[in-house]
Amino acid sequence: MTRYWPTVLLLVILAGLAGYLYLVELPAEQREVKQESAKKQILPFPETAITGLSITTAQGAVEFKLAEPGKWSIVAPLHTDADNREVQALIRALVTGTVTRTFEEQATQLGPFGLEQPVTTLTITAGTQQETISIGDSGPLSNTLYVLRASDRRVLLTNLAPKDFINKSLMTFRRKELLRFVQNDVERVRLTYPTTEIVIYNMTKDKPKPSWKIRYPIEAEADQNEVRSLMFRLEDLKALGIIDAGPERDAVAKTLTTPKVKVTLHTAAGDQSVRLHQPNPQSGEAIAETTADAPLYYINPALIKDITKELFTLQDKRLLGLDYTDIAMLSVKTREHQYVLINQTGEWVFEDQPTEKVSQEAADLFVSRVANLPAEERVMKQSAPLAPYGLLAPAAEFIATGKDGKTTGKLTLGNRAGNLLYATGQRLQGVFQARPDLLTQIPSKTELLAKSHEKSGAGR
Repeated sequence: MTRYWPTVLLLVILAGLAGYLYLVELPAEQREVKQESAKKQILPFPETAITGLSITTAQGAVEFKLAEPGKWSIVAPLHTDADNREVQALIRALVTGTVTRTFEEQATQLGPFGLEQPVTTLTITAGTQQETISIGDSGPLSNTLYVLRASDRRVLLTNLAPKDFINKSLMTFRRKELLRFVQNDVERVRLTYPTTEIVIYNMTKDKPKPSWKIRYPIEAEADQNEVRSLMFRLEDLKALGIIDAGPERDAVAKTLTTPKVKVTLHTAAGDQSVRLHQPNPQSGEAIAETTADAPLYYINPALIKDITKELFTLQDKRLLGLDYTDIAMLSVKTREHQYVLINQTGEWVFEDQPTEKVSQEAADLFVSRVANLPAEERVMKQSAPLAPYGLLAPAAEFIATGKDGKTTGKLTLGNRAGNLLYATGQRLQGVFQARPDLLTQIPSKTELLAKSHEKSGAGR
């Protein structure tokens, strides 16, 4: 046993050393790192503790208050909603900003740093704590600023970016979105024009992706991409300028008569409306109005055109009138080909050659192209003589039957006109123009057979 004492003693010494490192040295080192990190921070408190903020520039002071978590209000020079993103961006820049160099502790010479008359002064409140930061000149490197911290009168060179703190005004921080909504929460959208109205319903509320349907003035499937584009435009509807209550607002309000369009969003939480006006199109100004007691808002005139949509634009413009997944039988007739494809338990076969193996990939691609061909332009709203458009003796005709055996779809392609061709379809009434690509993509029976695809594959 005696011979093991040196080893045991060594283990005891190592254990003691490890304990010392763990209990004394490491905590001390961590405290030192933490203190060093704190020295580099501009503010003495975290972002989550901030409850108030004011920013003063040559244009005046703006004061903010945290109304509820994540929502800021302007409380001076007027009471109104703040642009949360702008306020949060300002706070985040301060909180994440760091000190790269500290000058004299009791600074008296502020002129060389542009701090005798700072361009911006910020006062940040966190409960009972408060800190004031004055912004001076840009530092020697891009995206650096000299600042004066009031709590210790230190001049600091920081990595704050000038764009985050200079040329800020009341308008910068005011709420500019005229409508606040989440697309999934919208139950219906009402577009009211001087002579008509369009009502679009969300048929899949509370699901990840809305599915839209036109309910008025007709019952019709909506063009999902067009409606989503409309909703994005409404999200982007922002004020370029604001006219608050007073003589100017009263004078402008008198010029607003019938709006170009009134948009109403209906949600379970309540309705939101906005009216878009162009009292004098020659002036290039457009004005939005929300409620009678709210300010008036100058907006981009181009948005009126983007939001003013015709019924045809918002409709599902796929001409066939039957979704690809609902097709059980497709009759194809051209000047060169004539055949019928039938979907039997998920596989395409020829009606007159059910034992021949059809290339499923080629058939799927072809049928989807037929089902998804959209109208590009409307030629005639109502039915018209078809002969002038080459639709009495068409270049191609497709008739589809649904899986229920009752629903049908029809697509007829006529003469070419420039880069488009004339077409009619079951889904839309009238004569339209569509892209001509489908005419060159109609396969013959031979081309649809699996063995012909195998041969072409082997040849490659």
